[in-house]
Amino acid sequence: MEPAELLRHGDQVLVAVVEVAGALVIFVGAVWAAVRFVVEGLRHRTAAVFTPIRLSLGRFLTLGLEFQLAADVLRTAVSPSFNQIGQLAAIATIRTALNYFLGREIGQEQRQVAERERRT
Repeated sequence: MEPAELLRHGDQVLVAVVEVAGALVIFVGAVWAAVRFVVEGLRHRTAAVFTPIRLSLGRFLTLGLEFQLAADVLRTAVSPSFNQIGQLAAIATIRTALNYFLGREIGQEQRQVAERERRT
């Protein structure tokens, strides 16, 4: 096996591992949020209870998206074509925008939770 072929195969393995890690983070976060949603929904019937659940889910989504973006960068790290670079740019832009808005929403929700806690 030639070094270039070995490098390309190793890169594909790394990409798969990082993609699986990102998918697992998102999956675990979704399951965890769903379980908390059901438990807290049965225990308390107020909308304020769900804000911390949304914040946690948002953090899981943000982390999972970061892993997915890392996998995309790895995919184009070894001899990328112009087509792959263009796809990476589009994907990176979309995922970065998603992370930005998720981060903004998480910060906004955290401020609301802190404000509520100060009032009580």
